[in-house]
Order: sequence, then C-alpha cells, then structure tokens
Amino acid sequence: MSATRSPGVLGIFDSVDATVKAIHELRDLGVKRPTVFTPAPNHDIEHALDTEESPVRLFTLVGGLTGAASGFALATWTSMDWPLVTGGKPIISLPAWVIIAFELTILFGALSTILGLFVNARLPQRSPTLVYDRSFSVDQFGVYVVPSADRAEEVRRVLAESGAVEVRHGTREVTSEV
Repeated sequence: MSATRSPGVLGIFDSVDATVKAIHELRDLGVKRPTVFTPAPNHDIEHALDTEESPVRLFTLVGGLTGAASGFALATWTSMDWPLVTGGKPIISLPAWVIIAFELTILFGALSTILGLFVNARLPQRSPTLVYDRSFSVDQFGVYVVPSADRAEEVRRVLAESGAVEVRHGTREVTSEV
C-alpha cells in the first residue's frame, strides 16, 4: 500500500544555521533526502545532508580505462592489418602506441564524465522544478520536502520551528515567479 503524496512543503531561511537545524530535525523526523537550495556551496549543509560521494568519478575511471584499451587496440589492429617493419623492430610495439592510448584515455574519460554528470543529475529534466525561488540565488536558503499526506503538517511545523522565514505548501504557492 503506497501513501499518497502531498504537493510539497518549502521552507525559506535567511541563515545557514537555521537551514542546518531544519535539515537535522527533518532527518530526525525520518525525511531522508530533502532538496536544499543554496546561493553558494556550503560545507555545513553538505555535512547535514550527509551526502554520498558522487559516482561520476566511476564513469570517468571506466571511460579512461576504456579509452586506453581502445587506443592500444586501435594501434594493434592497424599495425596487424598494414604491417610496416621498420629497422627490424616488432610490428606490435607498445611504447610507440602510448600517445594514441593517452589521447583516447583523455577523450573517453572526458566524454564519460559528461555522460555521468547527465545521468546522475537526471538531465534533462522533463518537468521543471516548480519550487525554485529567485531569492535562492541571492541570499536565502530553501528546504523542500515532499512528505506523505499525513505527515505534511508535521513537516510544515518542523520547518517553521527551525526558523523559516516563510513556509509554503501546495502547488499553487510554490510556483516560482519567472
């Protein structure tokens, strides 16, 4: 049985301390991942959210290793298909292929990093975020939670008691002005 979801509750804060307090109290309430809007990256908020390390670096590692292997494979394939013996050296000579392997490592690593960024950021988003407020880019902080219908009022109370300047609830109120 799935609980019905309310449209969401947005708390707007003036200070980092109040935002961090709200995040801690929401986590104590059982909210695992609130969406937080900040005007600039902040370590206190990151620690409060207890974020995991980004998996984008794994995309980069796999892409780089694939690029290196592709570089050596490409050079080996072309040397085997069109053998050119020079000065009695072997046809397959790994030191001469380091440059193409290095170049493909960088290329594949960069492309897979971009791919990993898009996959993990879930870009492009099909539906725009309705809760964003322009003040989040200037000087205020926002904490947005989509609670179950029976816990919406409890989340609203926690945000208000944590020092929120404003608490918005519902789809009509959280639409940002454009």
